[in-house]
Amino acid sequence: MKKVAFYTLGCKLNYSETSTISRKFEEKGYRKVEFTDTPDIFIINTCSVTENADKKCHKLVRDARAISPDAFVAIIGCYAQLKPKEIASIPGVDAVLGANEKFRLVELLDGFVRPPQPVVYSCDIDTVQSFHTSYSMHDRTRTFLKVQDGCDYSCSFCTIPRARGGSRSDTVANIVKTAHEIAETGVKEIVLTGVNTGDFGLQNGVRKERFIDLARALDQVERIERIRISSIEPNLLSNEIIEFVAASRRFVPHFHVPLQSGSDRILKLMRRRYLRELYTERVAKIKSVMPHACIGVDVIVGFPGERDEDFLETYNYLNELDISYLHVFTYSERENTLAATMPDPVPQNVRNERSRMLHILSDKKRRAFYEQNVGSARTVLFEKDIEDGMIHGFTENYVRVAVPADEELINQLRVVRIGEISQTGVAIGSLEVMV
Repeated sequence: MKKVAFYTLGCKLNYSETSTISRKFEEKGYRKVEFTDTPDIFIINTCSVTENADKKCHKLVRDARAISPDAFVAIIGCYAQLKPKEIASIPGVDAVLGANEKFRLVELLDGFVRPPQPVVYSCDIDTVQSFHTSYSMHDRTRTFLKVQDGCDYSCSFCTIPRARGGSRSDTVANIVKTAHEIAETGVKEIVLTGVNTGDFGLQNGVRKERFIDLARALDQVERIERIRISSIEPNLLSNEIIEFVAASRRFVPHFHVPLQSGSDRILKLMRRRYLRELYTERVAKIKSVMPHACIGVDVIVGFPGERDEDFLETYNYLNELDISYLHVFTYSERENTLAATMPDPVPQNVRNERSRMLHILSDKKRRAFYEQNVGSARTVLFEKDIEDGMIHGFTENYVRVAVPADEELINQLRVVRIGEISQTGVAIGSLEVMV
C-alpha cells in the first residue's frame, strides 16, 4: 500500500479540491499520510495569486525530495495550469497536471513510477467547461463545499480566469444532494466556496439558476446547522440575498465582501465592477437588518499608480466603515496581466508599509467588533483546536471564542456567554445551556 501526502496552497476552493482528490486515492487503496511521514507520493496543489505562492511551491518540492528522495512528486492547481513547462523544469518534479487533468490524477498516473523526464498533462484553459463537485472532509468541523468555479470577470491584476477558465457551476439539485451526503457524516457547518461564488448558475455558458435559488434550497437541508458564504462580490450581493440571510434558518450573519480599494480611481484601474458608493450601500444594508453581522473585507495595497492620497483615501474609508476585519494583500506583479504593464509601480518598501498600516487597522477593527459582542449569548461550534487548556470555536457571526477544554465539545454547538477579550484577541466565554 503506497503512502500519499498532500499539501495545499491558497484558497478554500483548493482545500475542497485537494480533499476530494485525496478520497479518490484512498478509494484506490492508497494510504493518506502527513507530508513528513516519508510518503511514496507527494501531491502539491498550488496557488498563483501572489509571487510568494510560486516561491512556496519551489520550496515544497525541495522539502519533499529531502523527506523522500525517491518519491513521486506531482504538481497540480493554478500555478500548474499557468506555467506547466516552468514547473516541469523544477528539479525533483515528476508530473504537472492542469485545471481539468488534476481530477484524473489517479487514472493518468496510476502506479506512480517516476518517469525519465517530467510529464505534463494540460489543456487550453478556454476548452475547460466541466464542473467537478468537490468538498473537504475530516480536516475540520466545517466543510468547504465548491459550488462554482472559474470567472468571467477581467480584473486587471488577476490571473484566475487564465488558471481556472470561465465561470461555471454545479446544479442546485446536485449541490443539495451533496449537502445531504455531508450531513450524513455529522458535519454541522458548510462553507460555500467558489472563484466568484455570487455568479453561481452558469452551465455551459447559459445562466440556468441563481445564487439565491441555491441558498433557498440549501436552507431546507436538515442536520446542517450552519451555512456560511465564503466570499461574494459587492455587485452580486443583492438586497434579496442580504434579506434572505437575515431571515434564514441556517445561513449565518457573516459576509466576506471584497473591496480591493477605497479609491474610485484605483477601482477603475483595477477594472472592478463597482465603485465605492455601492460598497457603502451594501455594508449599510447588512447592518440595517443584522446589526451583529460580521463583515470581512479584502483589500489590495500598492497597486500600480496608487498614490499616497489614494491609499489614505482607502485607509480613512475603511477606518470609518462598520466592518469587522480585513484580509490585506500586497500587490504582486503577475505575468500576462494588464496591471503588470501599467506605469508608476509602487516601490516595494512603500507597499510593505501600507500593508503594515492596514494589518494594524484590521486588528483594531476585529477587537472593536469582538468587544461589541461582550455580554451577549452566542452559539459556538467548537473545533479540534485545543491549546493551553482551552478549546476554541466560532460563533455564528465569526467571533473566535475559547472556554475551558473539554474534548466532548468538539463538533458540538453550545450557547456561550461572551466575556472579556484576551490580550491575544480571543473572546473568553462561559458555557450556558445545551442547544
